[in-house]
Amino acid sequence: MKTSPLSSLGFWLTLALTSVLLAFAGPPRRPTLFLIGDSTVRNANAPQMGWGTQLPAFFDSTKIRIDNRAMAGRSTRTFVAEKRWRVVDSLLRPGDFLLLQFGHNEGSPPDTTKAGRRGVLRGTGEETKELTWPDGRRETVHTYGWYLRQFIRQAKAKGATPIVASMIPRNQWQDGRVKRASSDFGGWAREVARQENVAFIDLNELTAAKYDQLGPEAVAKLFAGDHTHTNEAGALLNATSVVEGIRMNKKIALNKYLTKGK
Repeated sequence: MKTSPLSSLGFWLTLALTSVLLAFAGPPRRPTLFLIGDSTVRNANAPQMGWGTQLPAFFDSTKIRIDNRAMAGRSTRTFVAEKRWRVVDSLLRPGDFLLLQFGHNEGSPPDTTKAGRRGVLRGTGEETKELTWPDGRRETVHTYGWYLRQFIRQAKAKGATPIVASMIPRNQWQDGRVKRASSDFGGWAREVARQENVAFIDLNELTAAKYDQLGPEAVAKLFAGDHTHTNEAGALLNATSVVEGIRMNKKIALNKYLTKGK
């Protein structure tokens, strides 16, 4: 059976149009790994450095982007109140990842003073506290777990994959071991991750175990100026712990973007 000239012409026009569209489409979009947290994740106060600055070295940058949106001095509460989370949420796309680590700035009782403006209610429940700022603005303060759940659920709604990490340990020792956060913020982070069925990286324990092996004298050399903020070497150690936590859980899709051998 002969093919009509019109049918043949239609075929070649369709092929040409498809080729043009593919040419303009360019390469597939790389997913982005967004990091949110405090100064232990991103710190511009050299020689202090957060682990998020070291993390890109462990990933194949041709396959994934890393966008570190953590900010020094922020808690879960202020990350939301200052609309930093709103910005990150607006950038999330299907296939992206969100790695969050908070806990260092949440400890003060929540109020409107300088000391309490970052504080949250302890735990993971639905309790709230109503505050009125001097300018008349009202604020409802929630628990640490409540804020984590908002990050997780809103990231999921955008088609992104949230991953929760417990806070890195401070250079504080008791009975020959680094103090853990498993009974408060670290434990609450684990609890929320389990409740929301998302991956959890026990960064607190992974790094604390390394510190225990190194000993107080060697660990002191990983910090800059205080017992909370690491220097470049300390940031690298913590980034290594993050990667170790990812590799321990083969269900975390970030595994396929890691650089082999690191």
